[in-house]
Amino acid sequence: MALESLILFETPEQLFARVFRELKPRTAVPRIQVEYCRFANANSLVRLDGGRLHVRITDVLQGAPSPILEALAHILISRLYRREPARAWTDRYRRYLNRKDMRRLLQIVRQERGHKLMVDPRGHCYDLVQIFEELNLRYFHGLMARPDLGWSRCPSRTTLGHYDPSHNTIVLSSILDRAAVPRLAVEYVMFHEMLHLRFPVDHRGARRCVHTPEFKTAEKQFEQLTEAKEMLRSL
Repeated sequence: MALESLILFETPEQLFARVFRELKPRTAVPRIQVEYCRFANANSLVRLDGGRLHVRITDVLQGAPSPILEALAHILISRLYRREPARAWTDRYRRYLNRKDMRRLLQIVRQERGHKLMVDPRGHCYDLVQIFEELNLRYFHGLMARPDLGWSRCPSRTTLGHYDPSHNTIVLSSILDRAAVPRLAVEYVMFHEMLHLRFPVDHRGARRCVHTPEFKTAEKQFEQLTEAKEMLRSL
């Protein structure tokens, strides 16, 4: 009972020191500095510099229960040394962030502190507004409210599009805004992101399902689906 009471009243620095000793028992514990920062998301960072461990935690977690900070400490220090954190710790941390109140708080933080980096939806070759409205009529009976649309500032081959529910925004990679890219491929990426708007992420415990069964069923309605995917793979 005395040990539990001691752990309960640990400072963040003491907690990270304890976890460091558990993970690196043969390594001297560095000086530890923990600070809460006004990040625009739930990210937290750690770096080892000059014998000092710098930990920067999103202020969303300020006041979080000690077991949650302990889980975060295991995750951050494990990744610092290129180790995969134990699943028990990642599950505990994800369950906490997936709580309805935490998801709502994070959404507010993203809305207030974050902003979308994108350019005009009327690109060099394709107009995203026009494509959205055509798909809206073809697949959604024209009933989907149009979110903010834009091309990414930097062309990306790995993220061709994404929907940000916090800002109600669909951004497509500007690498698609080229004459060499068939319109069908651009339409499919836009349709895929519209489905994310139609079918939100499903949160269950530590699990976060982005492509729900309903999402996958609706995606099959896209005409020339196989052909469009082949076009994107050829990029």
